[in-house]
Order: sequence, then C-alpha cells, then structure tokens
Amino acid sequence: MTDLQPIRRALLSVSDKTGLIDLGKALAARGVELLSTGGSASALRDAGLEVRDVADVTGFPEMMDGRVKTLHPAVHGGLLALRDNDTHVAAMDEHDIGAIDLVVVNLYPFEETLKRGAADAEMIENIDIGGPAMIRSAAKNHGFVNVVVDVEDYEVLLADLEANDGHTTYALRQRLAQTAYARTAAYDTAVSTWMAGQLDGTPRRQTVGGTLAQTLRYGENPHQSAAFYTDGSARPGVATAQQHQGKELSYNNINDTDAAFELVSEFDAKDGPAVAIIKHANPCGVARGATLAEAYQKAFECDQTSAFGGIIALNSELDAQTAEAITDIFTEVVIAPSVTDEAKAMFAAKKNLRLLTTGGLADPMAVAQTIRQVSGGYLMQDKDNGHIAASDLKVVTKIAPTEEQLADLLFAWKVAKHVKSNAIVYVKDGATVGVGAGQMSRLDSALIAATKAQRMADALGLPESLAKGAAVASDAFFPFADGLLEAAAAGASCVIQPGGSMRDDEVIAAADEAGLAMVFTGMRHFRH
Repeated sequence: MTDLQPIRRALLSVSDKTGLIDLGKALAARGVELLSTGGSASALRDAGLEVRDVADVTGFPEMMDGRVKTLHPAVHGGLLALRDNDTHVAAMDEHDIGAIDLVVVNLYPFEETLKRGAADAEMIENIDIGGPAMIRSAAKNHGFVNVVVDVEDYEVLLADLEANDGHTTYALRQRLAQTAYARTAAYDTAVSTWMAGQLDGTPRRQTVGGTLAQTLRYGENPHQSAAFYTDGSARPGVATAQQHQGKELSYNNINDTDAAFELVSEFDAKDGPAVAIIKHANPCGVARGATLAEAYQKAFECDQTSAFGGIIALNSELDAQTAEAITDIFTEVVIAPSVTDEAKAMFAAKKNLRLLTTGGLADPMAVAQTIRQVSGGYLMQDKDNGHIAASDLKVVTKIAPTEEQLADLLFAWKVAKHVKSNAIVYVKDGATVGVGAGQMSRLDSALIAATKAQRMADALGLPESLAKGAAVASDAFFPFADGLLEAAAAGASCVIQPGGSMRDDEVIAAADEAGLAMVFTGMRHFRH
C-alpha cells in the first residue's frame, strides 16, 4: 500500500441526494467511472452524466423491492480486494471483478422515520442492509478505498483529489473510515434501541451513538478537552435549539441550559408564564406570574446573588418587557420557545449573551433514558418523568393543606425534582423563596434554604423571612424530625415529602406539634 491512491471508479448510492449532482460532475470531470443504483442513478442521468447500473456489474437485477442489489461479490470483491496482494488481484481477474475506489453512501432514513412515529412495517423497511455492508467493506480496506457517508465530506474529498492530482492520501482515507464506522455504529444503535423498546426486559447489549455538533473550547475546566454530540432526538431543548446571538455555548453552558429548560418545561404555558433561573445545574429561582416579566422578577428575588451569571429559561415567548428586565444583570444564556423581534433588539447590545429558541417545550412525562459513565461502564436508567397530582397525595397530619397551600406544595415538588440531592425547596405564592441543594445532610439543606430566604428578605427590606408561611418540599423522606423542625422554625406552614422512613411516625408527630400540614407523595426524586 502506498500513501496516495487513485480514484478511477466510484459507486454512488445515496438516500439524501444533497450535493450528489455536483459530486458526480466533479468526479466525471476527472474521468472517474460512475456506478450507481435506483434513484441515485436516475438523478445522475437526469443531470446528463454517464452512469453504469450496479445491476450491469453484478449480472443480477435489483429484486425484492430493492432489498437485494449490492450484496454481490462483484461489488464487495471490488471493495475488499487488496491491490498489492497478487492472490487478490488474480481472483479479481479470474472473476472479472473491477476495483471500486470510492463508495459514497448515506443510509436509509431510519432515524427520520422514527421521528415521524411510523408503524413497525415502515420502520423495518427503513433498516438499511446493503448500505452498511458496503460502508464496512470500504472502510476496512481504507488502505486503498475511500468511503464517504456524510455530505459534509464531499468537498473534503474533492479538495484532496485536487491537491494530489486525482489521488487521495492515506490520512484522509483513514479519517473517512473512522467516520464511516461511527456512522454505522450510530445507525445500528438507533435500530437496536427502537427494537429494545418493542421488548420487555433489559437488553443484554446496549450501545450509545451520536453526531458531533460542536467541538468545545474545553470541558468543565480549561485543562479538560470536550465536545458536544447530538443523538438525533427531536425533543425540544438545547441540542435542537436555534442560537440567535452570542458566543458559542461552553460545556457548562450546555449542561446548565439543559437543566434550566427541562425544569421550566414542567410548567405548561397554558397554565401561565413561568421562569427558571439556573446556576451550576441547580435552580436559584423558579416562579409563575401573571406575566412573564412578573414571573422573572419573582424568580430573581429568590436569590439575586446566585442569579448573576446564570441561565434563564422561560416557558413562553420572550417579550420585550421581560428582556429589558433580564438585561439589568449579567446573564450567560436565555432559552425560550420563541422570541419577539422587540426582545431580540433589546438583547442586541448584549453581545456575549446567548439567546436560544426551541420552538416548544420538552414533554416532562416523555419516556427517555439517561446515561452516566462510571469507571468501566455506563449507568442507564429511565429519565425521571414521575408526576404527582393532587389526587395522589396522602394527608398524614391533623391539619390538611388549604387549596393555596396545595398549589404551592405541588409547585415546590416539581422544582425539587430538578434540585441536586439532598434537596429542600421553599415556595410561597408560586415562587421559590429558598433552595438548599446537594448537601450530605438533609438538615443542612433545610438550614441553607432557610438562610437564603432570610438573607433575601433582608436585602429586600422585608420585616420577616420569605419562608414565613411557605410550603416546603423534600425530594426524599426526612430520616429524622430535625430537618422538618428547621423548616418549621424558618416559618414554613406545610410540607410535601415522599414518606417511607422508619421514623415517619416521629416526623408526623413533630409536624403536628409544630402545627404543620404535611402530605406524602409515595415517590422520591433523588437527583445526583
């Protein structure tokens, strides 16, 4: 094998025909013989190019609705033969197999068909067989053969041909082969994941696939390299959002923006405007309001200090009034389903502020998986889409919550789901007023949340803590009464928690003695 290899014969068979004609013309201009199949061959001929059908090469017509057309030794022998191996060359001569130096294939649109929610029969017909087989054959023999699976690489290929007088370099072929194997792996991942969803139980084998969306400047810290990959999901969020202005998102921006948008998506816009402010993946303020501007102000007043340099997510269209309020402090990212032209103009002067729109909210109850890497493997689980309605609650104290308290309890419960454990959330009048996150002790989280509520009351010049009369959510049960009593000391009036502790009776008795109303959910929301 030598570094430079010529391209004399190319097989083009693509589902996505973007750029196909220009590629075909450029190759033909260099004297490359074009082989093709089906719709690709028709498109090339319609453009005036001379194309040879693969069926002429194999001696067999396409059959079984196109399921069988390239699965033949005349194709795979032409791809797999080692050009510097005398035995391989002799076999090619004996069986009249011509070398194929370039394969351009993009696969049946399985992922796009899945997004449309197609029926099983259509899904199965969109599982490509011949395409992955050719891709893998060509990629294996990248010492001699070029394989292109992405439209983005057409120009890269042509540039290498131009620079090397109709030849390609080994470095390019090697890179194209790696991309090709990653593509077939991701494709098979999509198929196997779909099939796993049709079955009961946990699959013995599981894979993860993705496409590079962005090479990041660094990861969580400057000494860590990082990249952002998308999985092809149509779920509204940071991966599918349109960025209107500002610098590229960083690793931490992406992580925090995802956390913010997933949280605000818990609050359906039909029930009124809602805003979530996130710092380091934890909410520092979440609120509903009669207007979006009011919701933002209430969320901001939960923790004005932490909101500086934070991420703001909104559940409805960003308007000029809200945008103007947001510009009063430094904000990293704002994400919303849509934005008015007036709001865009308001942000234009803030060159570093990233503005994203998603086209809709994420469905918080959708079935999805989360993945976390551990040393030597991955943890995979269903996304926490647990939902509690008022009818699911069990009142365990002598005092039952009022309708107003019940609304705040359910609000606090939704927020607690998105706070790192141990999580304690104080809510009053549809707004968080204190958040304690990520502590090793639930008592410490309760203390921190109460301290923040008092600190903000002092900053706002109020006579008593914001926690006075608040509802309190705990993401998991109180193992002892101390955390609950801390909330009572801060002025809380009612509590929502999963229950299930060996000391539930002790905690309930403490709530009764403190005059608190308390409800159990029977569901916990650990978030590590």
